[in-house]
Amino acid sequence: MSSGINSNIMKWGSGMKKILVADDEKRMRILISDFLTDAGYEIIEAKDGAEAIDMFMENADIDLIILDVMMPHYSGWDVCQEIRRTSKVPIIMLTAKTQETDELYGFKKGADEYIKKPFRPSILVARVNAIIKRSYNETSKILKGILCIDKDKHTVTIKGISTVLSITEYKLLIFLIENEGIVISRDMILANVWGYDYDGTDRTVDTHVKRLRDKLLSAGHYVKTVRGYGYKFEA
Repeated sequence: MSSGINSNIMKWGSGMKKILVADDEKRMRILISDFLTDAGYEIIEAKDGAEAIDMFMENADIDLIILDVMMPHYSGWDVCQEIRRTSKVPIIMLTAKTQETDELYGFKKGADEYIKKPFRPSILVARVNAIIKRSYNETSKILKGILCIDKDKHTVTIKGISTVLSITEYKLLIFLIENEGIVISRDMILANVWGYDYDGTDRTVDTHVKRLRDKLLSAGHYVKTVRGYGYKFEA
């Protein structure tokens, strides 16, 4: 199957990253595996929750896990919770559920990302790339257009001029940059920047984004609004 995705092998750190894909629908597993293989990842597959847990225990070098929520034996949520007992490996949940409460429930179980079915495979690949970079990138400096962030020193400069961000503003900026080009919902921003148990509202995100833009000066337009949904970072 030809997906049109760049087939150059992608390496982060020590080499090709291994991804466990768990879904009880064979057609879905093949679709996901084909696209991620074309993107340069090594894929292993599990057909249900029990097999997903077994394969994770047998493969110490798994770098990321993609879990369907509704699976036989153990649900994706159950698998996620079990894995979180011993590992911080990144986990992406796939689900046909659309309720915001389901998404927040997934974050409480320890999921890092939440993608609703149906989805475009290219979007899944972009999300995988972003979370792999976020989890395994060892570079301390981030250069985006006229913006420079030193993660070791927690400093932000625009055209060489320093700007002072609050801890929350800094975390918000890093989260948006690490998901560059991807539209992030306000709920996902709340869960990742403030924490899934934070009792905030969309207004909280909007207020902090406005302050962040103001402090980024001429780089403020890198943070773009997607009306009715959330934000994305594009330099």
